[in-house]
Amino acid sequence: MSAGDRPAPLDRLEPGMPVIVGGDRVTHVPAELAAAFRSGDRLVVVPTDGALLHIPAVDAALVEATVGRAVDAFGVLRTIGDDAITAFYEAFADRLADDDTFAAIAAANERDVEDARARGRSTTRLVLSPRMRDDMVAGLRGWATAPSGRDAVVERVEHDGWTVEQRRAGLGVVGFVFEGRPNVFADAAGVLRSGNTVVFRIGSDALGTARAIVTAALRPALHAAGLPDGAVELVDSPSRAGGWALFGDARLALAVARGSGEAVAQLGAVARQAGVPVSLHGTGGAWIVAGDGVDVDRFGAAVYHSLDRKVCNTLNVCCVPRRHADRLVPAFLDALDRAAARRGADARLHVAAGSAHLALDPWFARRAQVVRADGVHDEPAADVLDVAALGTEWEWEESPEVTLVLVDAVDEAVELFNRCSPRLVVSLVSDDDAEQERFWSAVDSPFVGNGFTRWVDGQYALGRPELGLSNWENGRLFGRGGVLSGDSVFTVRTRVRQTDPDVHR
Repeated sequence: MSAGDRPAPLDRLEPGMPVIVGGDRVTHVPAELAAAFRSGDRLVVVPTDGALLHIPAVDAALVEATVGRAVDAFGVLRTIGDDAITAFYEAFADRLADDDTFAAIAAANERDVEDARARGRSTTRLVLSPRMRDDMVAGLRGWATAPSGRDAVVERVEHDGWTVEQRRAGLGVVGFVFEGRPNVFADAAGVLRSGNTVVFRIGSDALGTARAIVTAALRPALHAAGLPDGAVELVDSPSRAGGWALFGDARLALAVARGSGEAVAQLGAVARQAGVPVSLHGTGGAWIVAGDGVDVDRFGAAVYHSLDRKVCNTLNVCCVPRRHADRLVPAFLDALDRAAARRGADARLHVAAGSAHLALDPWFARRAQVVRADGVHDEPAADVLDVAALGTEWEWEESPEVTLVLVDAVDEAVELFNRCSPRLVVSLVSDDDAEQERFWSAVDSPFVGNGFTRWVDGQYALGRPELGLSNWENGRLFGRGGVLSGDSVFTVRTRVRQTDPDVHR
């Protein structure tokens, strides 16, 4: 293609303008998008659903400069020793633990929470509680003591007169988009341990808190350790366009997204279109399956302890064999009621079509005061759900919300999980070892247990703060497990040491 044949820059959009999607579909520019678009702006076409994403020039320029600083910092980081990275984690943790320093962060978080509440937004994950603060400090101190792994020998092959070594190396710039949870700072900073830099965008609700953390603790820690500012960068924009621009930047080595299913799927599509590898966790919801070797008390405990709060590994679907329904369904309902009472709320139940049982009749006859993000709703305590909708993740605030399915056998539960779920977390409650082994072999999930589901967490299970958990909804991960932690983001370089100058092929 000659210079004269190159496409001209897009400087305007017309209402109704056709846009090709995925090579075989057409969508059209809506009038409001055409009116908002200006010269210098960008238009991203999402190939999966045809969404047209408008990235204003100001957001594009902000992200371009921010990623550029991270790229430069990655080059510098390769020449800096592990002691400096350790010093950064220690300084960051010390500043968060210092009450005087933390006062400005706490004040910013209070403002964010008040503003979110005034706009009717959920603040469940936004509040920077003392426990969250302690977890951030503990996570950073954990990275300070964790082995680096940088330049570690993965494999060595000896030849006559020469040796081949494969050694770990930093991957590059990691782009990280997550919901408004301030504690994710510690998770994102973990990628420095393996020699990477990171650019992240936090949800707009928590942007004030994020700015305060950067100013009061993060940037001073980088300076104290002698690390470049660009090693950990914040996309300082409340606009979702900042996230789209970030994931569309081909300079990223990896794009990581956490949040709601639709938003994460969209971000993943933007990154893939730019040729950026992704680690996505958008849709969650754990499953518990009761086996033939089930103990009723242990089953009830697994349900109860999997419903303490709503996160990705919270119980979402429970499968009970029909032949055990008379003793297990009442135990399930009791655990669900107790979990709701613990939170001072009513429970909400969805019963899969064809899963009728006498113990469920009182639930269909009563109402529930269901606490959701936008307030309290008077709803039926139970309703019937189509089996095809078993993949729905219930996003509850205070009222535990679960689907119950009666199955003919564990094999049917496995088939439903593999076909309908996002394939994230599943537990088989059974004391039969042979049944557990058959289940482990048949179920298509990265996280498999035999009790409560809330164990799935990098910090809780492995002692390493996680960037995210990847479900298998969009395929399995290459060369690593479903927990993406800071020390698991690396590539491999190959180095040869030749001792015989006459080696030839």
